[in-house]
Amino acid sequence: MPRAVREQQMLDAAVRIIGQRGYMAASMDEIAELAGVSKPLVYLYLNSKEDLFTACIRREAAALTEAVRTGVRRDLPADRQLWDGLRAFFAYTAEHPDGWSVLHLQARTHGEVFAAEVAAMREDIVAFVTQLIAAAARDAHRDPRMPEREVAGLAESLVGAAESLATWANATPGVTARQAAATLMNFAWAGLGNLMGGQVWTPPPGEA
Repeated sequence: MPRAVREQQMLDAAVRIIGQRGYMAASMDEIAELAGVSKPLVYLYLNSKEDLFTACIRREAAALTEAVRTGVRRDLPADRQLWDGLRAFFAYTAEHPDGWSVLHLQARTHGEVFAAEVAAMREDIVAFVTQLIAAAARDAHRDPRMPEREVAGLAESLVGAAESLATWANATPGVTARQAAATLMNFAWAGLGNLMGGQVWTPPPGEA
């Protein structure tokens, strides 16, 4: 079997075990057994548990970022771009709960090196969301002079809310990715005041 394919099997196994049991509890023996390889082969390919974990973080971060970016069509109105980006984010985190656990829970709590890897991914997503929300916020406020700092703050708030909501949605039976995206869209687009007053943003008709 090609090395690249075998490495992906190892990373798949590591993400599953670390995501479900935690980094400290995960053992290289377990990972090797789940991947269907010997433990020495895991060390040969990925050097150490720390390097294996770093490779998992980088792979999952790249996949999540790509899912969000490709989920947005830039030719659509601002609210649709924001909606599609949120829906892509929640769909990915719902479909890959172990990967999301690795990124959002495990990597942030087991050392500065791992946390820095996730911080780099988050900066990339925040920068992308800043571009999206700039147009959305300016359209919503009808103010082309909205300060860049305010736009950046909105992007940070939205990403932070999405991260927390994704973790909650994955732990709450029956909450779909679409429902999570709509919940945050209502909060971000309609605004809390409008939402409390019953002015709810609704997804485009005919979408699954």
